[in-house]
Amino acid sequence: MDHLKIHTFGCKVNTYDSGLIEKNLKTFSHSDSHTQIHVLNTCAVTQEATKEAVKTVRRLKNKDPNCKVVITGCSAQVDTQSFDHLEGVDLVVANSHKSQLSDILNKYFRGEITDKVFKSNIFKKEDLEMGGGVESHHTRSFLKIQDGCNSFCTYCVIPYARGKSRSIPIEQLTQKIREIHIAGTQEVVLTGVHIGDYEDSNPTGNGIFVLEDLIESVLKTTSIPRIRLTSFEPVEISERLLDLFQDERLCPHFHMSIQSAQTQVLQDMKRKYTQLDVINSLERIALRVPKAFVGMDVIVGFPTESLEFFRETYNVLANTPWDKIHVFPYSERGGTRATLLEANVPVEERKRRSVELRELSQQRQIAKANLQLGSEKKVLILKNKEGLSFESLSRDYWPVHFVTSEQTADELQLLRDSRGKELDCTIDGIFQDEHQVSLKGKIKK
Repeated sequence: MDHLKIHTFGCKVNTYDSGLIEKNLKTFSHSDSHTQIHVLNTCAVTQEATKEAVKTVRRLKNKDPNCKVVITGCSAQVDTQSFDHLEGVDLVVANSHKSQLSDILNKYFRGEITDKVFKSNIFKKEDLEMGGGVESHHTRSFLKIQDGCNSFCTYCVIPYARGKSRSIPIEQLTQKIREIHIAGTQEVVLTGVHIGDYEDSNPTGNGIFVLEDLIESVLKTTSIPRIRLTSFEPVEISERLLDLFQDERLCPHFHMSIQSAQTQVLQDMKRKYTQLDVINSLERIALRVPKAFVGMDVIVGFPTESLEFFRETYNVLANTPWDKIHVFPYSERGGTRATLLEANVPVEERKRRSVELRELSQQRQIAKANLQLGSEKKVLILKNKEGLSFESLSRDYWPVHFVTSEQTADELQLLRDSRGKELDCTIDGIFQDEHQVSLKGKIKK
């Protein structure tokens, strides 16, 4: 695979898909082994994401004019025109054809095809390409349990990129988790475009299995020590789900897809909950899973978000329990209904609100980090960062660093030998920059 490189853009679902691409292309070979092939697994959540892929194409071709560039992923599906006539792009394989990528490449190098673009109606796609998620350089496994979305939020193009919601059966998922655990993986991340939509038809005919049934089955039928979930909407935080989080194997980490805490804005976004639902979900998590790390996505500057409405969101978040906000200034996305709204927030005002909310997030992260001092955590060793520190991740989603210069020779060797494994540590410091607050750890002896 030295002649082939996969570039992953965007979300954890794409990370899963890249793992599948890597797996499917392991047996791929072509006569000219000196030709470098780049597969760009693109993101389309914003127009800027597509522009980033275009920039990457130009950079790769400037560096190596003879390389081959293949565009796949969400941008290939919804922004096909951005790549169809772009100099430097050799193939465009949309999400509708992503599972056929290996076959398309083989035919391309044998000279059996002349088409450049492979794309069809994504809403007719039924399969989910089971079997991905393990990229060779990752110590955690991302397992796609669901793909597509039926929500059609007014700012979002993803349903047009990934199609209707569809799910992988529980039995297949639990078997896959057992396999990756046997192979040495200690953490699996159950991911999807909208995992709250997860459904598996009960083969006995006694109804439908939902997300809580899947989690319960994973806990009962597998022994993998760390299970992590991705995004939830406020109304998806059920009492049964919170009961399941009492099992220590289910990592106490919630990523909340909130987007706003103002009811009118939420309605204009076509979100199916209210400000009260946002407040209740955060307070219930804090009550039932008090040590959980709660992150959230918030969009600022949506066309109908007046300054008064932004203040309302800010004040709600300033007075509710959480750990980190991922702030996204609203970005017009072609093909979405939000671009048809008459209201508009100037770009400079979107930036100002973003700065204000990020400052609130930074203050909260620092306060929460200081509460971690002296605590003991189980951390998964991820990688050695340029010889300066070993990076790890706690079960409650705190990044923990072991500073190389502060370790004994025996401790350094233990860290090197423990990549992809769990260690017990004590938190004895914090790091902070403008983007992230993380912790400093000491191996517990």
